[in-house]
Parts: sequence; C-alpha cells; structure tokens
Amino acid sequence: MKITGISTIVVNAKMRNWVFVKVETDQPGLIGWGEASLEWKTRAVVGAVQDIAELLVGEDPRRIEHLWQIMYRQQFFKGGVVTMSAISGIDQALHDIKAKDYGVPLYELIGGHVRDTIRMYDHLGGGTSEAVYNAASRESFAEKAQQSVNDGFTALKILAVPRTEPLDGAKALHHAVELMGVVRDTVGDDVDIMVDLHGRTTPAMAIQYAQALAPLRPWFFEEPCQPENVDAMVEVARAITIPVATGERLVTRWQFREILEKRACAVIQPDVCHCGGVSEIKKIAAMAETYYISMAPHNPLGPLATMVNIQVGFSTPNFLIQEVMRSDVPWRNDVVDDPLDIRNGYVYPPTRPGIGIEIDEVEAAKHPYLPEDEARYFHPDGSVADW
Repeated sequence: MKITGISTIVVNAKMRNWVFVKVETDQPGLIGWGEASLEWKTRAVVGAVQDIAELLVGEDPRRIEHLWQIMYRQQFFKGGVVTMSAISGIDQALHDIKAKDYGVPLYELIGGHVRDTIRMYDHLGGGTSEAVYNAASRESFAEKAQQSVNDGFTALKILAVPRTEPLDGAKALHHAVELMGVVRDTVGDDVDIMVDLHGRTTPAMAIQYAQALAPLRPWFFEEPCQPENVDAMVEVARAITIPVATGERLVTRWQFREILEKRACAVIQPDVCHCGGVSEIKKIAAMAETYYISMAPHNPLGPLATMVNIQVGFSTPNFLIQEVMRSDVPWRNDVVDDPLDIRNGYVYPPTRPGIGIEIDEVEAAKHPYLPEDEARYFHPDGSVADW
C-alpha cells in the first residue's frame, strides 16, 4: 500500500477554521482523515501540510511511527506549533487508514479499551470584563449552565476570570467570584466546574483568583499563567489548593517533560491537533502516568478532533475527562457522516473502523475559509494584554 496524495479541506466555523487533512492511498476507497486546526494560523498550517506531503507520497501509510520520525526529523528545523499541527493531522489520518485496513476502531489499534465510558464536559465560554456586572448577562450565563445540566453533563468549564492587569484590584476578583457563584448556584454541588484562566494572569494574580474562588470548589484551574516559564506554573501550583491543569499550547513530549518533572500541574491537556497527533499524545500520556498525573485533552476544535480524542481516551489508563465544543456553529455535525453520540454526558466505545467518522466534502465546501475574527486585547493604558 502506498500514499498517493495528501491534501487539506478548510471549513470556516466562525471562531476558528477547521483544517481537515485527507490522506489518499492506492487502495480503492481507502482514505484517512485527520484534523490540524490551529486558530489564526490556518494558511500556515495548510502550507506546512503541503511541505510535509512531499516527504510521504509513495510511502506505506501503515508504517506510522517511521513516517512520524520522517516528518519530525528529516527537515532541519524541527516543528513549532504550526509544523506540529500539520504533523498531527497527517498522523491522525495515518492511524485512520491503518485501523480501517484492519477493520477495527482506532482504540483497538492503540491498546484496546481500558474503560467502558468516557465522561464529557461542556465549555460555556464567558469571562469578558463587562458581562458579569450586567444582570441580564448573568442570567444568560446561568441559562447556559442549566441547559448543559439538562443535556446530561455533570461537568462544565467556564472563563470566570476577566482579562486582568498584571496586578489588579478587588473589582476583578469580585467579578470572578460572582460569575463562578452564579454557575455554582445554578448547577449545585453535584456538577464539577472547571475554571479556565486562558493564560491571562500573572502568577501573582492567578494565586489571588484561586484563593478567592477556592470556597466554590473549582474542579481544576486551567492555564493560570503563560506556559513558557515552568517555574512560574510551579509557583502557582504550590501556592493554591485547586489542582492546576495546563498543556494546550505545548507540543511534543519534550515540551511536556519539564512540566512533569517539576510537577507543575495535576492534569495535562495536550491537544491532539497540535502536540504531534495520536502517536505523540499516547507517549505524553504514558509519561504523565509515571508521575500520577491525569490527562484531559484540550479540544475546542472540530468534530473530527473530538472523535480522535474519544478513541485515545478509551485506550489510555490515566485519561480523566474530555472537553467538547457544542456551541460554535449550528451546522457543526453536518460536515461529518456520523456525529458523536453523547448520552447523559457520557460517550460509549465507537464501533466503526478507523476514527469512526468521515468528512462530508459537499457540506464542508459550503463553509470555505474566512479569516477568523480578531481576538486582540489591550490594557486600559494601551499596552498589549494576553488574550
């Protein structure tokens, strides 16, 4: 079997463009799909896929580890997030091909299932600097939380923390407590609530937010500061009682190594569309397991990425919970032939060979590439703030 072509299909989903990677073979009807979506870097990822494709056409797609090594090592400059996203999408598609060739769901190919269900959590968004002070906005947020619970979810994630100055005052802290309190009052104590800081805060402010929110019992505290300085993350993790989660902006096992060695978090969140694909996320998870650290993959992306994470989750012992994005576009499930079936907040093992879904190219073509909406933020004094 040989690879005959590698191409991309870009689907604009408002908040981001989904980049679907298609790997074709010389076996009639046997193709593989992957997802390489990377916000605000869409055209760069598409170009990276084209560059890497030249290394793989003519190769046997079933030699997945060999091809991963080719993609990662046989160009002088190893990958940052753009290159690794391209590798991730191709790697997923190679796994899809091999599992289809064997006639089994992907999780069977990568170890077999180690659990019977996967718990999902819903991402509610939120966290702008003005919304919480408006009663109608608070009411709307409570309605979102209630709808998730009505749909069966027992875990939610919110952006409770506003965009924050390096050292901010009591108003910002009250904002976070009020928004978290609205959600907690709505869903009760039986629902786990994760708080995403989105890397907006310095370690000093992250610690203050954690101390203010601790009585409301967040399940974990995501990205309390930017990830480049691991010791800063360690500082936060040691100073607070809420478990820290991080890792969505890290790629390859080499970037996760220091996080794990220094025990900078309790939960790692690699993104299967960025970190190096199925091959790499399994290695990252195995490394984390030796430190008794759980994995909850980052996933605000398209329906194909969600299904890849499900396959990984069923075969990974230290898998904790899976993020899903449901509210980006109303036609989200139209671009795949078999949408994910979430029942009372849980997913059961897929049965179709491969990743388990195919891209509907006709539907996908109805939503061509558009530049993502800008998401830039400046502090009141005009200086640049982290988004």
